[in-house]
This record gives sequence, C-alpha cells and structure tokens, in this order.
Amino acid sequence: MLSELDISRIWFGCGNFGGMGSSPRFRHVGDSEGQALELLDHARRVGLRRFDTANTYGGGASETVLGNWLRAQGPAFRETVQVATKVGNPNGCPFGETPLSRAQIAHHLNESLRRLRIERIDLYYIHEFDRLTPLLEVLEAMAGAIEAGKIDRFGVSNASLTDVKVVRNRAPAKLASRFEYVQNEYNLLTLDDAGALIPWCAENGFRYTAFSPLAGGLLTGKYRLGELPPPGSRLAHAPEMYSGYLNQESFAAIDHLRRSAEQRNMTVAEAALRFVLDTPGVDGLIIAPRCLEHFEGLGLVVR
Repeated sequence: MLSELDISRIWFGCGNFGGMGSSPRFRHVGDSEGQALELLDHARRVGLRRFDTANTYGGGASETVLGNWLRAQGPAFRETVQVATKVGNPNGCPFGETPLSRAQIAHHLNESLRRLRIERIDLYYIHEFDRLTPLLEVLEAMAGAIEAGKIDRFGVSNASLTDVKVVRNRAPAKLASRFEYVQNEYNLLTLDDAGALIPWCAENGFRYTAFSPLAGGLLTGKYRLGELPPPGSRLAHAPEMYSGYLNQESFAAIDHLRRSAEQRNMTVAEAALRFVLDTPGVDGLIIAPRCLEHFEGLGLVVR
C-alpha cells in the first residue's frame, strides 16, 4: 500500500475522459462522463489532490468534466487541489495556424479557464514544442498570461534537456521565476531521462513528473509477447503507439518485475509505480486508472 507521502506525489491523469489522449481517432474509446465522475470521486476518496489534463484531451471534454466535478466539490476542496493543463498539441490547432503562436495560446488558455471553471490555472504546460513558432513569441505569451493572473506555475512536457535549458535561459524574468515543472515519459522500459535530465532537474530546482509510469499498461503484466491484447485495452486500440515496447527485452524486464513484485507482496503495477517513485530526482508521477479496481491494484485504497 502506498504511503500518504507517496499519494501526495501522484497526479490523477484525466487523459481518458472523452477519448484516449488528444487524437480524434480515439474519441469513441474514452471514458464517458459518468465513468469519469465516478473515477474522480474515488480519486478524492483515496486522497489524490493533483489533477492533470490538457486542452485537447477528448477534444476539450476532459477539461469540461474535470471543471464541472471540481465546482461540485465546493470551494473549500478546490483550495486543497492543484490543477495542471496544457497547450500546444497539434490536434488543437486549426489549419494554417501554429500550435504555440501567441494567438493560439491566448485562445486556448481562455478556453481552458472556461471549461475548468476557474480563474487561474495552477500549472500550465507546453504540451509539446512547436518548432515553427519562434520560442521568444511562445515565452512572451506565457509571461503575459502570468502577469494577467491566468496561470500560476509554468512547465514543459515532452522536452529534452536542451529544451529545458533553452527555455530557462530565454524566458522573461517573470516567467523564469515560475518555471518549475518538467513532464516526460519515464518508466522501467523508458529510462532515457535517468541519465541526464532527471538529475539535472533535481540539481536545478525543477520538479520532474513522469507520465506513463505503467508504459501504457504493459507494466501491469496483463500482456504477453506474441499474444493478442485483451479486447478494449489501449494496446488493442492503438498497437502502433506501443510498437517500441513489443520486444523480448521489454517482456524480460516485465517478467523480472513480476517476480520482484511477488517477493514483496505487491501487484506488478504497484511495483512499477514504486520503481518510478524511488528514482532519485523524480518529484511525482501521473496515473490514469480506467476503473475502481485499478486503484487498488496500484496500492491506492480508502483509508
């Protein structure tokens, strides 16, 4: 079972609300509003107080559901939580525009505030870097949003160490003082950031947050190499997203994790989270359970 300190480091990911991530291809396989509200209620019961979404998750449905749920919880609860959202995914950009232009940031920021039903976003991420828009334009737009009181903290996602350093060095002073978070994929099968980025973040006061700590469900132990994935699973819907994992080396690592979990009386999923939480320099991680049973499998239980 995870400790209270562990739970305080976990973000509840809302990327499955209304779709599976940002792609319009997967809107039909997302969690319904009713399912999402049930999951959010249980997230509150087990003690989660950090919520992560994006303007493009479910085509905006994710922010809407989260915003309506937060409003229903009352202002006292809202004061105890941290809400993160993002801008810059190409799926939210009209043809002829660039995802992180000054105009697009302004538009999507206002739309996120409206859907989330809040006046200020606690943490606003660049979802992924737009290599067409000049970086200075992006950073000035973010600095303006901070000066306007629309965002509190700033972060980058899907970023290299070079990206983080360049943003830190070129950000206007008002933005640089609020630049605190880096959110990247990190798990037992995706270890690239362990060598340089995670230690650098720890040494320089940045809070590294790992998304996909279960490698899209592979680190729950429910898949087998050479066998068809369970119907309705992420791998069944989007096998191309996980092609880099489907090899002998990955499944050998999963088998080793399974044996280690059994020895420690853990589920495979809980052991996978433990690996990420115990990595020096990792501040937090994001989970996205699809049913109430998944919470228990992750070591999250009502106390």
